[in-house]
Amino acid sequence: MKLTKAVVGPFRSLNTQQTLMVDSEVTVLVGMNEAGKTVVLKVLEKTKDALDEEKFVPIDDYPRKELSAYLKRHSTNPDHVATLTYVLTEDDVDEVNKHFGASVVKVGATFSITDRYDNTSTIGAPALDETLAIEAFSKTLSAAAQDRSIKATKLQNIPDAIGDDTELTDSDKPKIAALKERIKAVPEGWTNNMSGYEAWKILSPRVPPFLYFSDYDLLPGKTNLADLAKRVEQAKADGKAITPECRAVLALLRMADVSIADFTGTTGYESMKAKIEAVSISLTDQVMEFWKQNEDLEVEVDIKPDPTETAPYNNGPNLYLRIKNRRHRGVSTSFDQRSRGFIWFFSFLVWFDSVQHQLDPNKVKHPKLILLLDEPGLALHALAQADFLRYIDHLAKEHQVIYTTHSPFMVHSDRLHQVRLIEDKEKVGTVISEVIAGGDERTIFPLQAALGWTIAQNLFINKRNLLVEGPSELLYLRMASDLVEASGGIGLRPDVTIVPVGGLDKVVTFIALLGANNLELAVLHDYAGKPQQKLEDMVRQKLLSTKALFNVSQFRDLANIGQNSKASDIEDLFEPGLYLQFFQIAFATQLGKAKFKESDLPPGDRIIDRIERMMVEKNIQLRASGGFNHYTVAAQFAKSPPDLGSLSVDTLARFKALFDSINRTFR
Repeated sequence: MKLTKAVVGPFRSLNTQQTLMVDSEVTVLVGMNEAGKTVVLKVLEKTKDALDEEKFVPIDDYPRKELSAYLKRHSTNPDHVATLTYVLTEDDVDEVNKHFGASVVKVGATFSITDRYDNTSTIGAPALDETLAIEAFSKTLSAAAQDRSIKATKLQNIPDAIGDDTELTDSDKPKIAALKERIKAVPEGWTNNMSGYEAWKILSPRVPPFLYFSDYDLLPGKTNLADLAKRVEQAKADGKAITPECRAVLALLRMADVSIADFTGTTGYESMKAKIEAVSISLTDQVMEFWKQNEDLEVEVDIKPDPTETAPYNNGPNLYLRIKNRRHRGVSTSFDQRSRGFIWFFSFLVWFDSVQHQLDPNKVKHPKLILLLDEPGLALHALAQADFLRYIDHLAKEHQVIYTTHSPFMVHSDRLHQVRLIEDKEKVGTVISEVIAGGDERTIFPLQAALGWTIAQNLFINKRNLLVEGPSELLYLRMASDLVEASGGIGLRPDVTIVPVGGLDKVVTFIALLGANNLELAVLHDYAGKPQQKLEDMVRQKLLSTKALFNVSQFRDLANIGQNSKASDIEDLFEPGLYLQFFQIAFATQLGKAKFKESDLPPGDRIIDRIERMMVEKNIQLRASGGFNHYTVAAQFAKSPPDLGSLSVDTLARFKALFDSINRTFR
């Protein structure tokens, strides 16, 4: 079965009831620090803790501002703290229907469990078609008994419906007797719903428990086993739980099938060493399946005494956890000295395996769990977080996963339906929401960053990329390429992606970052009349080839293609009169009846500069900051491109030369 909805609260910062819709595979809780993400995980854990250690405690868990008033009624009328709704899967339905001998419940049916602060629960059993159950039972009886039993409205009413005056056959009697025993077995509170109780008995072992994991459960690099044994015995004596650190070490020993008693008994060193080495190999294989940041690591677990250590490590054998790096000739370091991200990932694998073993010691079939991961992979590198997302998807094949994060690299931007926003609102407390559009900008920032990263990655879908300064260049080049091809020439290669980077300064950043990805890059930029120093520096640093660096002026003078000439923008590859024509169409509304000819423009090298100076002279203002939006004109070109007849031979020749040079740059 799957958890589909949780109505939680009041609980800690959940001052009011909140509804969490749970995805069938992975649910991601996104929010700022202290927003209440952990609170949501903890309330779920306490409803059915896999290790049966967590319980609701009003003093700790009830919202403080209402605590005094609540404690007065707690003993007689405890508040509800969570109502969890589950949906039945095909396996669940088959088991229930097999028991009743009929299809009394369908796949997709739901039931609920409501937990209270006194750690009692109320079951909302799944709706059953009891008529079918009555029919199925009645068909097993003789005709006389069947005529009466079929009239019962509930399964438990069949004996009364048959009555004492009906002559029962020898076959009927044991069946009716067995049904009466079933009726007697129904506990108080279920007496009017025997079928619901029996369905619950079948389903209750199938309700998945919650397993919570956080940074507190990390493995230490060194543990004294005598001290560990002492702590375990002390915990048994005073009834308190052992520390998460000790619990993690016990989990590792359990994986190796080694108990603390083995260290004080007759178990030999070689036997224990063999088991420890076996678990070392197993752990290495598990970790390396998903840890791709350094695949030359090996896990090494050892047990040995060291009298020279400080207390308590000088008392008997210690368990040492080390990581060997084959990349550095097998040098090993203490587990504590590895990266925080690796420690978290490794500790979780150990802990998860151990819990599964506790729940199913014979490993016949691991029980289904709902994993609650608090800020998983927080210390991992961005690419390692992507590896960990793959691991979460792997876990989700068997178990539902609910995890918290505020890292953009821990969110699939194409799975925003799995995201739930957690916000701390003034005077309200923690609020859970599915509506991303209405979220606080600080809360949804990781989602925006994740989307931005995805867009940036998808932008570079090709091996070959032409970096330009802005979207205007993209529009002009795409349009000009089509026109050149229509004229019988060769346009820009179809395997080249034009990438507008948002300005010349950002071109340098893009080259520095993306050049490391083995992409083929070329640059086309406007020319201010002298070489761009930053780009020239990149050529000297061999981050960019001289042959891959182009400026517009090199294609303006057809007699000197490839040589720098006068200051030029991409707009200057068109004839001035044509550009002026499209300028007037683009701003027709603002210009009104004003019409301009090329002869109205002041002299100069750049058409954009000439138009802007003309607007100043004629006192024309298209925007408050002055000048005009160059993209608006580019968009007009793209919307209604000029036909070949309106393009001069020189314009086509300039763009042909430009595309030929760029095409030859790429292998």
